Amino acid sequence: MRTMLGTAVVILLLFVAAAPVHAQSKVGSTVGAFLRIEPGARGAALGNAGVALPDGIEAVYYNIGVAGLLERPTVQYTHSFWFADISYDYAAFALPLSGTSNLFASVTALNSGEIDVRTVEQPLGTGERYDVANVALGLGYGRRITSRFAAGIQVNYATERIWHTSNRLVTFNLGTIYRLNEAGAILGFSLANIGPRARYTGGDLAIQYDPDPGQHGTNGALPAEQFTDEFPLPGVFRLGLSAPLVASNKSRFLFLGEALHPNDNSESANLGVEWTWADLLALRIGYQTLFQEDRELGATAGFGVKGYLGNNRYELNYAWAAHEHLQDTHRITLVLGL
Repeated sequence: MRTMLGTAVVILLLFVAAAPVHAQSKVGSTVGAFLRIEPGARGAALGNAGVALPDGIEAVYYNIGVAGLLERPTVQYTHSFWFADISYDYAAFALPLSGTSNLFASVTALNSGEIDVRTVEQPLGTGERYDVANVALGLGYGRRITSRFAAGIQVNYATERIWHTSNRLVTFNLGTIYRLNEAGAILGFSLANIGPRARYTGGDLAIQYDPDPGQHGTNGALPAEQFTDEFPLPGVFRLGLSAPLVASNKSRFLFLGEALHPNDNSESANLGVEWTWADLLALRIGYQTLFQEDRELGATAGFGVKGYLGNNRYELNYAWAAHEHLQDTHRITLVLGL
């Protein structure tokens, strides 16, 4: 009981420390923002408080260090029903290399579908259509260093395309996870989307340029190209705790909380609670971006079921997340242990 009380006190202090004092929001100032869409329905239903999730391939997105704890080949697939009819898909695979290390790979794809091109002169459309398509490939490695401590690193290559203009990003993720006591309390840390700044290039930035418009007889249609500024990546620092509570032989709870420090918004905190019955059914609730200035996100909820397909363990999870002004979002995730 003292251990649980001490853990709860630390969690409370963590959330208080996350509250912004004079933070400055820089929303919309980074590229590659789709990299911060959390792909797992389990973590999303828990308010995205996933950095200290104690196990499972869905936790690897939040903390690459968890990859070192996976014990068997595992596949994850997530489809998200995002707002504005945007399609978001994520697939991941974990492969054990030895008894203490694992290889992790992921693919993320976001697509807007076709959108009408509209201009001031033709607000109803020009007859042309364009789309926005983002793709990211990730490759990571996790290792269990001791019976209580694991760490991992991941590199991601991502592209963003808006019609004929695109950019290319290379990012790195780092993470560690540490079991604090025999009761199963976990401390997690991660740093995501570290990398150099990036800029857009492409045919849509081409223009015709007159180097001296006041000079008669010069060529006013010389081909030229505009340059955009370089923008930072959507980096985020996460620090969190999780604490289990066994209610009976079949019923148990998992309490999670984390503090976040993104580079394009004010500090915030995420909270989540999971109830599991007989390792077959799970109900989850959470709240995300607590303390964030002008927050758009909030309550989350979901459920999961587990079972066997032959000798393969499966888990099917669903998550709902509220949005202040845009549509609520929904995620469905299938996890299969091979």
